[in-house]
Amino acid sequence: MDDYGILSIIPPLLAVVIAFVYKNVILALFIAVLAGAFILAGGNPYATTIVFFEGVIFEELKSSFNSQMLLMMALIGGFVALIEKSGGAFAFAKAATKVVNSRMKAQLLLWLCGLGIFFTDSGNSLILGPTFKPITDKLRISREKVSYILDSTSSPICILIPFIGWGIFIMSLIQKEYEHLGIAGSELTAFLRAVPFQLYAISALLLVPIVAIIRTEFGPMAKAEHRAYYENKMLADGATPLRPDTKIEIPEGVEPKASSIVIPLIVLFVTMFAMFISFGFPGRMPGPNMRISILTAYVLSTATCMFLVIRNKVMNFKEAVDTIISGMQRMMYILIVLVLAWSIGSICKSLGTSVFIVDLAKDFILPSLVPALIFVIGCVIAFATGTSWGTFAILMPIAIPMAHAFDISIYAAIGAVLSGGLFGDHCSPISDTTILASMGAASDHIDHVKTQIPYAMTAGLASFVGFIVAGFTGSPLTIIFTVVLMLGLLMIFSKIWGERLPNVNYEDLDTANIEA
Repeated sequence: MDDYGILSIIPPLLAVVIAFVYKNVILALFIAVLAGAFILAGGNPYATTIVFFEGVIFEELKSSFNSQMLLMMALIGGFVALIEKSGGAFAFAKAATKVVNSRMKAQLLLWLCGLGIFFTDSGNSLILGPTFKPITDKLRISREKVSYILDSTSSPICILIPFIGWGIFIMSLIQKEYEHLGIAGSELTAFLRAVPFQLYAISALLLVPIVAIIRTEFGPMAKAEHRAYYENKMLADGATPLRPDTKIEIPEGVEPKASSIVIPLIVLFVTMFAMFISFGFPGRMPGPNMRISILTAYVLSTATCMFLVIRNKVMNFKEAVDTIISGMQRMMYILIVLVLAWSIGSICKSLGTSVFIVDLAKDFILPSLVPALIFVIGCVIAFATGTSWGTFAILMPIAIPMAHAFDISIYAAIGAVLSGGLFGDHCSPISDTTILASMGAASDHIDHVKTQIPYAMTAGLASFVGFIVAGFTGSPLTIIFTVVLMLGLLMIFSKIWGERLPNVNYEDLDTANIEA
C-alpha cells in the first residue's frame, strides 16, 4: 500500500465539514469520495473518473453483503409505506394512548421497543419511527429527541448480541487474532466476557430512560424540546426532514384497525425467529442466513399487511402494490447515501487513513492506558469514516496483540475497540445508522446530529475514564463505575445547561394554555 500520509485524512475531513456546513449528506459524501479517487489517481482527472466508478462505486455494488443490504432496505421501505398508509399505526397510537398518555411513557415505550428489535440496526429506526410518530407528535416530543432514542437503541443493542450479524462479525475478528496468537478459548467466550467492557454501548442504552425519567434536557436538545412543547413545532424552522411526512388518506366510512400493524409485526417476528432457529439459533448463524431470514420475514409481513388493508377496504390490490413500490422509491435517497457511505469507507481503507491515525499515536503508549488509547483512536476513525464495522476490522488486529503483549486485559481491549467504534459512529453525520435514525424519525439530519452529540459525549466521556480504570484493574465491575460517573456528568450538565420539561399528558395538551 502506498503511503499517502496526511492526504489520507482529506476525504473524511471534507465529508464531515461539508455535511455540517451545507447540510447535504449526499453532496458531502460525493465530494469526499471524488476527492479520495483524485488522490488515488495521482491527481489525474481522467484516471480519477475510472477510480471513482470502476474502482469504488462498482466494487461496492458488486459486494454480496452490500447488495443484500440494499435489497433489505428497499423491502423495508415498501413495508413501512404500506404500514403507514394502512392507518394501523394511527389506530395503534390511539389505542396506546390509554397507557402511553405522557411524554415520559412515550419515550420509555419507544426505548423498550427499540431494545426488542435487537436483530437489525437498520430496521429498528424504519419500523419504530413511523409507528410512534402520531404518539410523539401528539405529545409534542421533538423529532430530534425521537431520532436520538432510535439511534441509541439500534447499534448499541445490536453490538451486545452474539448471534446476529454484529456479533458474528466481531467474533470472526476475535477468532482470527486468537488463532494467530495461540490463545486458548473460543471467540464466543471472549465476546461474552468482553460485554461488561462495552462501556459505551451499555452507558448509551441506559442514558435514554434516565433522561426520560428525570425529564431534564440539556444543550441543543433542551432548545429542541422547549420548541416542541411550548411552540408545538416538532421541527425547527427551515429544517428539512430526511423522510417526508406521509399523508394518510383513509376512505370515508372505513375505520383503521390496529391489527393492520400488530398482525404484520407478529408475522415478522415469528417468521424471523423460526428461520433463525432453522439456521442454528441460538448458536452461530452465518450473516447471509440472517439476512435471508429478515428478507423472508419482511416479504411475508408485507403480504400479510396487504391482505389486511384489502380486507378492511382501506385499499384495493392495485393501490396496495402502488404503495409498496412508492415506499421502495422513497428509499432511493437513503440507498444512494448508503452506497456513498460504503464508498468513503473503501476510499479510506485504500488511502490508509486508519493506519495514519494509529501511527500518530503509537509512540505514546503506557501499557495501562492502552484501552483508553484504543478507545480514542476508535472514536476518531469511526467519526471520520462513518463506519463502526470498518473500525472494528482495523483495530481488532492491533488491540488484541497489544493487550496480549503488554499483559493487560484482552477483554478490556476488545471492549475499547467496540466502544470507540460505536461512539465515533454514533456521533458521525456520515454514519449509515445515524442517517437511518434521522430518516425513521423524519428529522432534519444535521439537527439530529447536533442535538445527539452532547448526550453521546456524556456517555463517551464516562467511558473514556472507565477505560483508564479498566486498564489498571482489568475488572468487569468497571461498568458500574462508568455508569455512576455518567450519572454524575448528566446531573452537572443538566444543572448548567439544562431545562426540566413537564411530564404532560394528552388531557393537559388538549385543555391547558401552555406558555413558556
